[in-house]
Amino acid sequence: MRVVIVGAGQVGSSIAADLAGTHEVIVVDCDPERVEELNYSLDVLGVTGDGTSVATLEEAGIEDVDMVIASTDDDETNIVVCSTAKAISDAFTIARVKNTEYLRTWERSKRAFGVDFMVCTNLLAAESIVRMIGLPAARDVDPFAGGQVQMAEFEVDADSPVANQTVAEADRFDSLTFVALLRNGCVEIVRGDTVIKPEDRVVVIGSPGSVQEFARSVAPEESPGSAEEVVIVGGSEIGYHVARLLEERDFQPRLVERDGARARELAERLPKTVVMESDATDIEFLEREHIGDADVVVSALDSDEKNLLVSLLAERMGVERTIAIIDADEYVDLFETVGVDVGVSPRGVVAEEISRFTLDGNAENVALIESDKAEVLEIEIDAESLLAGRTIQESTRDLPDGVVIGAITRDREFITPRGDTVVEVGDHVVVFAGIDVVDDVTARI
Repeated sequence: MRVVIVGAGQVGSSIAADLAGTHEVIVVDCDPERVEELNYSLDVLGVTGDGTSVATLEEAGIEDVDMVIASTDDDETNIVVCSTAKAISDAFTIARVKNTEYLRTWERSKRAFGVDFMVCTNLLAAESIVRMIGLPAARDVDPFAGGQVQMAEFEVDADSPVANQTVAEADRFDSLTFVALLRNGCVEIVRGDTVIKPEDRVVVIGSPGSVQEFARSVAPEESPGSAEEVVIVGGSEIGYHVARLLEERDFQPRLVERDGARARELAERLPKTVVMESDATDIEFLEREHIGDADVVVSALDSDEKNLLVSLLAERMGVERTIAIIDADEYVDLFETVGVDVGVSPRGVVAEEISRFTLDGNAENVALIESDKAEVLEIEIDAESLLAGRTIQESTRDLPDGVVIGAITRDREFITPRGDTVVEVGDHVVVFAGIDVVDDVTARI
C-alpha cells in the first residue's frame, strides 16, 4: 500500500515508523530538515511543501496513493488536506483533529469534509484516562470484542499481595489469563512458575469483571468504584471530556479551573461536576479543599511543566494516584520516573489509533504493548485458520513461542481459553504476541 503522511511532527513520525516496514510511505512537511531526517532514519520518501497544495500532493504521487493521513497540529489544515486529496484522487483519507465539533459534524454525515476516517486527539486521550480510573494500579486498559474482553496492564509494588507470588498462586480468577510481564523494559511470556516481582508490570486479558477483581487483588488498599474521589485539574478540552465521561459512569468529579469565564462555562456543561475557580498550585486552596484525600488527580493543564508540578504536589499531599497529560511524547518515561503514576500522551494515543486502523492482516482490533514490543490482537476465526476446529492445546504446538491466547468470545459469550477448549469458526480470539512473531501469527490464525 502507498501511504502519504502529511505532517512530520510526533504523530506523523510515529505513524511513519509503524508503517515504513510494510508499506511504501511518502512524508510531506513544510520543514525540509524534518523531511530529510525522516528520509534517512526511516528510509521513506520525503516531499517538502504545503500538504494542502495540489502541486505538493501531485509531487507526492497522489494519483497512485491508496491512503492519505493528515496529521499536522492544525485541525483545519488536516481537513483541507483530506478534502484536496479526495477531490483529485481515490485515496482513503484519515484526518486527525483536536476539536470534537469537527468529529460530531463528521459523525453525523460520514465522509463530510472528504474525510473517510476521523480521529479526535482530545477525546481519545480522555477515553484512555477514564478507562484507567476505577482500576487501581492500572497503567493501560484496552477493550476488545465490543467491550466483552479487556486487556489491562498493572504495576505491582512491593506491598501488593501478588508481589513475590508465582503466576499460579496469583491466578485465582475464573475468566482471567495472565499473558506477560514487562520487566526492565523487556516483555516476558509468563508460565505458572513465573514469579511476579515488585515493580513488574503484569499484562492480563479477561472479562471486565475479572480484570476489575484482579485490580483489587493487586492494590486492595484502593477502592475502585463510582464513589471514587476524582479531581481534575485544568478545564482544557481533555479535562472537560474526562469529567463528562466520568459523569456518564455516575462519578461526581471535582474540576479546578483558573479562568473564571471557562469555569462558569464548564459548570453549565457539567451538571454532576463540582467546578472550582482557583489556581491549582495554590497550596492553601488545595489543603482547604482536601485535595490530598482524593483517590485520583488528573492533571490536564496546558503545559507539561504545570502538569508535572501539580502531580508531584498532589502525590506529596497524599493522593493515591496521579495521571498527567504530557504533550511531549518523550517526557512520558521521565515523568513516570520522577513520581507521576501514569503519563498519557495525546499524540501517542492518536498515533496508535491511526496505526491500528492501517494495520494489514485479518486483525479487527490491535493494542500495542510498551510502544511496539508486543501486540494484542482480536481476530475472527475463519475455516482456513490454524485454530479452527482444534483444541488450544493442539493449536499451540503449531504456533511460535511468544504467543498466548487470552480470551475467546462466541455469539457474544465470553469463553476462558483452556487447553481442551475447541475454537470454532466465527469465534473472536484475543491473542497476545511478541512483536517478532506477530506477522507469522496473524498469517496462521
